[in-house]
Amino acid sequence: MSNPSVSKRQKERQRQDKARDKLAKREERKREKPNRPDVAPGEDPDIAGIVPGPQPLPEEWGV
Repeated sequence: MSNPSVSKRQKERQRQDKARDKLAKREERKREKPNRPDVAPGEDPDIAGIVPGPQPLPEEWGV
């Protein structure tokens, strides 16, 4: 069985690394937010510009 204090330190370091990564992602999103293209009010930006119905086949299918 390993030393509990060593595993506790490793766990704490992993927690700190994860928190640091989350903070970096949050800052990145904050910087990118003003650069997003404007979308009409009431329109979902995730599906903006999608045409309902059958979609064209990808070119690599050669059809």
